[in-house]
Amino acid sequence: MVHELLAQGHSRRAIARHLGWGLNTVLRYARAATWQDTLRENRPRLSRLDPYKPYLERRFAAGCTNVTRLHRELIAETAPVTYQMVLAYIAALRGAPLQAPPPPPTVRRVTGWLTRHPSTLREDERAALKDVLARGPELDIAAEHVRGFGEILTHRLGPTLPAWIEAVDASQLPGLTNFALHLLRDLDTVTAASPCTGAPAARKAP
Repeated sequence: MVHELLAQGHSRRAIARHLGWGLNTVLRYARAATWQDTLRENRPRLSRLDPYKPYLERRFAAGCTNVTRLHRELIAETAPVTYQMVLAYIAALRGAPLQAPPPPPTVRRVTGWLTRHPSTLREDERAALKDVLARGPELDIAAEHVRGFGEILTHRLGPTLPAWIEAVDASQLPGLTNFALHLLRDLDTVTAASPCTGAPAARKAP
């Protein structure tokens, strides 16, 4: 519209009066070759605090939320910031929503980590399992018994099975203790039917 009126010989002031626009608006449209050139890019204003925001975020995450102390620390580094700048940014950090912690691994997943050979676990799985076992001594003891039973099966250490059952029974861990006692009741059958003994089982007489 501005370009059409200019082509008709109207002055920019006359166009502004005719359209009811400000003169600066008409001048901006008159200089624009296309409509895209009239769009203004809203860029955020740079703040003198911007270079120091990562530092404030680290200190805030470490538990230091005292604005006066943080301001003094920045001033000691000759940062050109004011108390109000630091106060506003710390207030923004306090109001930011906290990230939800990752969900704990399921029982099924932890069981899978325990029953697999440690060498088959990925680095992140080993780290996650270590974190789980650190939450209580019972979990660490259970994991040790599971690994021990796996070694008995893998290396056919049948003669060591009674000692393993006795150790599990002494730990009094639910589930695992019951499993061990069931093995003890049928120990002869278990050792005869499994490769743990390293020798074929003798056939019983009819």
